[in-house]
Amino acid sequence: MPRTLQRLSALTVKTANRPGYYCDGGGLYLQVSKAGAKSWVFRYRRNGRARELGLGALLLTPLSTARKKAEAMRLTLGQGQEPVATREAARREAANRMTFSECATAYITAHRRGWSNPKHAEQWQSTLDTYAVPVFGPIDVSQVDTHQVIRALEPIWQAKTETASRLRGRIERILAWATTRGYRTGENPARWRGHLDTLLPKPGAIKDVAHHAALPYADAADFMATLAAEAGTAAKALRFAILTACRTNEVIGATWAEVDIASSVWAIPGHRMKAGKEHRVPLSRAALKLLAGLTPGQPTDYIFPGAKNGKPLSNMAMLNTLKRMERSDLTVHGFRSTFRDWAAEATSFPRELAEKALAHTVRSEVEAAYQRGDLLQKRREMMEHWAAHCAAS
Repeated sequence: MPRTLQRLSALTVKTANRPGYYCDGGGLYLQVSKAGAKSWVFRYRRNGRARELGLGALLLTPLSTARKKAEAMRLTLGQGQEPVATREAARREAANRMTFSECATAYITAHRRGWSNPKHAEQWQSTLDTYAVPVFGPIDVSQVDTHQVIRALEPIWQAKTETASRLRGRIERILAWATTRGYRTGENPARWRGHLDTLLPKPGAIKDVAHHAALPYADAADFMATLAAEAGTAAKALRFAILTACRTNEVIGATWAEVDIASSVWAIPGHRMKAGKEHRVPLSRAALKLLAGLTPGQPTDYIFPGAKNGKPLSNMAMLNTLKRMERSDLTVHGFRSTFRDWAAEATSFPRELAEKALAHTVRSEVEAAYQRGDLLQKRREMMEHWAAHCAAS
C-alpha cells in the first residue's frame, strides 16, 4: 500500500530541481519555481474550490516544520474552519498586540514634544526600565494585571516612596494609552483611588514630603556676600537665579536675545517655562549689574555658557558651587522658598505678586480671571526690595 503521508525524503527535498510540485501527502507540497526557489504550500479544497496556502520558504522551514504546519492545517479543516481565514484572523490579532515596553516607548514618543523639560523623557524611560520592564516589560500589555503592578511597586514603595509613586502614575498613563488605542480592555490595574490604595499605604503616611532645603531669608545677605567671592560662571549664575527667583533650567538656558537691557526685562519664552507660558522677569539694578559684568555674546549665545562650546551651563553646576562652599544643606531650588518666605513674612507685598514672580500657576479660576496681566511694574518694585535685602550688611 503506498504511503499517504511523509512521502518525501530529506534527500529528495534537497535534490529536487525541476519546476513543479512534489507531494509529501496530506496536502503538503514542496514547490520548486522556475527560478529554482523552493517553498512549502498546503493545498486543499473547500466548497469545491481549490485553495493554496504558503507555509514558508525551504531555507527557513525544514521538512519537519513544514509537516507540523500541514498537520495544523488539517486539524483546522477537520474542525470545519477555513485555514486561510483562520490565519488572517491570527495575523490581525497579532498586529493588534503590543508589549508593555512597546507601549511605553510609543507613549513617550507621542508626548516627548509636549514636555517642557527635555530630560523628562529620559527620566520616564529610566524609571520604567529600572523597575517596571524587568517585571512585565515583554508581556502583552493586555495581560498586565494588578499582581504584576504590585510586584514592580512593592519593593520600592517604602524605601523610595516618591520614585514609586511616580512609577505608579507612569504605568497608569501607559496602560490608559494602551486601552484608548485598543490594545487592552477593562479597568486600569495601576489606578490608585479605590484600587491600589487598598493594597499600599498612602505615600504621605510613610514619610513627610521632603521639601527643597532652603536658606533662612535672614541669612540671605551674608550668603550672597560669600557667594560673590566665588569665581566662575556657575557662581554668577547662582547669584542671578537668587536675584530673579527663577528655576535652574530657566537660568542656564537663558540667551542674550531674551534680555532687553533698555527696559530691564528678561522674557523667558513659553517653551522653556514649566507652565508653558512666557514669563517676564523685571531685572533689578543688582541683576543688571551682574549681567553688565559678563561678556555679551551673539543673541543666540547662552548668558551662562558651559565648558563645551555652544552648550549651556550644566544643571548640576550651581549645585556643585554650593557643595564647594560647603553648603550641601542647601539646594538651588530652595532659594525660591527663601524668596517666598521673605515676601510673606518680611514685606507687605500681596501674595499674588510673589506667586507671579515665581511663575506659579494660579489655581483659583476666579483669581485667574482677574489676573490676566503679569503685574510687571508692581513686581519690579518687589524685586528691587529683594535685591536690597540680599545686599544688606
